[in-house]
Amino acid sequence: MHRFPSSSTVLRIRLASCLVCVKCLLAPITTGTLAYALLEGDQELTVFALGLGALTILTVILQWLIASRTPCPLCSTSVLADKSCSKHRKAQALCGSYRLRVALGVLFKGTFLCPYCHERSVMKTRLRRG
Repeated sequence: MHRFPSSSTVLRIRLASCLVCVKCLLAPITTGTLAYALLEGDQELTVFALGLGALTILTVILQWLIASRTPCPLCSTSVLADKSCSKHRKAQALCGSYRLRVALGVLFKGTFLCPYCHERSVMKTRLRRG
């Protein structure tokens, strides 16, 4: 298992993983709430849905900024950013998203399998020899 060079990288990956999961939850909730509010003609619910939409956009922007600095410790490719790189032939997606699979692995298992180099990394820092 590969480890990260600094604790700030581990923290960034955990934060970006949380934002990926929140984004995956907020987007359908916002869409469904807005559609229901427009069908029912409820103005208060429409304002609430638009607020959720703004929160979703803010989450997407924040996730995009943080995820750009989430490198795999082996191949140095950003595992939570939207890259057009070729995935490993054995990489698996979850609900059509490779990033969601990485994010859930980080949050619930403390490890993830890089979709680019297909190597497992643990959410810990390297031991320093001194």
